[in-house]
Amino acid sequence: MLRRRPSLVLFDLDGTLVDSAPDLASAIDRMLVALGREPAGEARVRGWIGRGQPMLIKRALTGALWPEGEPEDFDRAQALYVEFYGEGLAEKSRLYPGVIECLDALRALSIPMACVTNKDSRFTARVLESLGILDYFDVLASGDEFARPKPEPDALLDTAHRLGVAPEEAMMVGDSSADAKAARAAGMMLVMVPYGYHGGDAIESFLPDLVLSDLNELPRWIEAAESNALH
Repeated sequence: MLRRRPSLVLFDLDGTLVDSAPDLASAIDRMLVALGREPAGEARVRGWIGRGQPMLIKRALTGALWPEGEPEDFDRAQALYVEFYGEGLAEKSRLYPGVIECLDALRALSIPMACVTNKDSRFTARVLESLGILDYFDVLASGDEFARPKPEPDALLDTAHRLGVAPEEAMMVGDSSADAKAARAAGMMLVMVPYGYHGGDAIESFLPDLVLSDLNELPRWIEAAESNALH
């Protein structure tokens, strides 16, 4: 249950608004082949998404979910990945069902929105613009803009501060443990989606305020919370 109407809604990008795995996997596989390695395939890459670009590349190079140190060819790999992903970052990526309807409804409710992602800033706006949703967001906060990206709360707290909203009045919407941990550390309301890139984690274990299979349901829950608060 939602406790109250949020004064700000923060959305994760990859796995929450956008299924970007096909394009991320394509760039990773092209990178691996250029390095003389076997491609990983989309299924494996889906399990590596969510902790930002450097971690995605390290996972691809080592095959480990939590690699230690920096692989020897990391710098070359990252340069290749940036080149390849930049060439096709929205060729196969698609919005999840209900996203446009949700954003339209929140805009009609005059609730400010932000996108808080671990994606590299050189790609965040380009992906959102390519899929037609950039203009919905008042603030974009990307992983490389913070010394401590999600699961730390820094990006969430900075975004709320920039928009003049107290953290407890803000809501984070995400799909992964990084989103959940960041929201809880920031003291924000937490809504989670069961699709996306949660790495096999049971999202209920993060005790979200709400789990939604379709983001189109979110505005109705917000309106209900507002109505309950008035009675």
